[in-house]
Amino acid sequence: MDAETLVTGVVAGWAHAAWLQEALRAPFASLDDFLASGGWVLRWILAVALVLWTLVLERYWYLWRVYPQRLAQRFAAWRQRSDHASWTARRIREQWISELKLGLDAPLPLIRVVVPLAPLMGLLGTVVGMLEVFDALTQHGDVDVRALSAGVSHAMVSTLAGLVVSLVAMLFHTQLRARIARCEQQLGTRFRVG
Repeated sequence: MDAETLVTGVVAGWAHAAWLQEALRAPFASLDDFLASGGWVLRWILAVALVLWTLVLERYWYLWRVYPQRLAQRFAAWRQRSDHASWTARRIREQWISELKLGLDAPLPLIRVVVPLAPLMGLLGTVVGMLEVFDALTQHGDVDVRALSAGVSHAMVSTLAGLVVSLVAMLFHTQLRARIARCEQQLGTRFRVG
């Protein structure tokens, strides 16, 4: 391919840049609309969801990258010991197993907190939305069914978001808890005494 063909291709590609920019902007515009439809509470629910995803990704990274390395280091150190049955060896074994278990369990309580927190935040958004609807009704003095239904819909978005975040948190907490329980169960058999 010569330079002229390359330049012609790049220029032709830039002719479609407006279409590409619009295609890339469309999902974010709908996200902005979604966030606006839920009010300030929905933004807090989104922040909780981001914290949840950070914790979940950290746990998966820990379970598949960090934990196997730490386990291998401790297991190699245990195998190098000539004494496995003395009181000191048992204390060392207990300490190492405790350290490994502590590393496994560290952020799980935070993930568990999201399960009841997210729907409560969604309920708060519903209450705030309904208060806004009733406030608008008292200010205008007339009952506009469309305005009322739009306000109720506005209030329900935060409830839906809170429930979705809670269900995702429950799913990942349960899955991670089961994986960690298997790891903890294997620790006792891996570090044999005697």
